[in-house]
Amino acid sequence: MARQHRRVGYGLPTLLAVVLHLGILVISVIRFPTAESEPPSQSIVQATLVSTETTTNQAQRATEPQASAEADETSEDEATRQAEEEEARRQREAEEQRQREAEAEQERAEALEAAQAAAAEAERRAEEAKAEAERREQQEAERQRQAEEEAKRKAEEEAKRKAEEEAKRKAEEEAKRKAEEEAKRKAEEEAKRKAEEEAKRKAEEEAKRKAEEEAKRKAEEEAKRKAEEEAKRKAEEEAKRKAEEEARRKAEEEARRKAEAAAQNSLDRAIAGEAEAAANAEQAQQAANGFINLVRQAVEQAWVIPPNVGNNANALVAIRLGPSGEVFSASIARSSGNSAFDRAAIQAVESAAPFSELRELPASVQRDYREFNLNFRPGDIR
Repeated sequence: MARQHRRVGYGLPTLLAVVLHLGILVISVIRFPTAESEPPSQSIVQATLVSTETTTNQAQRATEPQASAEADETSEDEATRQAEEEEARRQREAEEQRQREAEAEQERAEALEAAQAAAAEAERRAEEAKAEAERREQQEAERQRQAEEEAKRKAEEEAKRKAEEEAKRKAEEEAKRKAEEEAKRKAEEEAKRKAEEEAKRKAEEEAKRKAEEEAKRKAEEEAKRKAEEEAKRKAEEEAKRKAEEEARRKAEEEARRKAEAAAQNSLDRAIAGEAEAAANAEQAQQAANGFINLVRQAVEQAWVIPPNVGNNANALVAIRLGPSGEVFSASIARSSGNSAFDRAAIQAVESAAPFSELRELPASVQRDYREFNLNFRPGDIR
């Protein structure tokens, strides 16, 4: 809205300004005459010497006439010179006073003229200031009008810009929201997919682990069964062989006995003693073989083969037993190269102990089987 202007009167301010300028100018330029104190007049006393001498002194004064005359002349000349100088000084001072008064009068006249000129100049400047003020008021009104139009235009542009920015911001927020929703949806789908894959992988690993455990269990059972069958077969073969040998031996003995029926009694007793020693040795060997087989079977039952072990793994374990079959020490005499396989072999020996069957062996062979080696391979133990 345009501001309402009122006309300003310049009469009284102009008059006050003129009077103020005149007062300041008069005070600054007028010089008041300074009253100088007149120097005290130096009166020259001219006196005539009256003689008071008596006749009795005239004769004495006559003797010095020349000196007195010269002294009087000198005093009169000095007094005259001083009087002339004093008069000249007074005249100079009076002339200087007149000149100062003339200069002051001239300065007052000049000050008056300057004040009048200043008043005229102030009035002219007041008129110019008034015209300039009116021109400035017009310019200010025009500038304000232009400023209002410019402000209106800027306000419209600002409103338009803000509307565009608001529309742009809303569009960006909408795009951002949609992008975030899309990213969230993709992230959820990716997380769901990964969860499904992870669940599938874990299920496959669990199935694989169970299959491996089942296969391992079956392999262990199969190995154990085969070991038992092999041990049984070997025991049967050994028993059969020994029975055949025993039968053949008995047949030979019977034949020899019949052939040597006529031998001396001492020879018969010697032959009988040798046969009994041989029978005892065979029984001790069979008992020792049975003990070793029992140890192998007990260790195989306690042996858990680690996963990912190659078929070529082979570890030799040195075992030392106590008198009651307890394990004094079990150490790796030859490593398989796989620390887990070696450790499992030692743990199997320690878990299967003690081997109390050692006490059932004949006393003559117990010492020989308190120290022995077992060879561990993925298939069996030897």
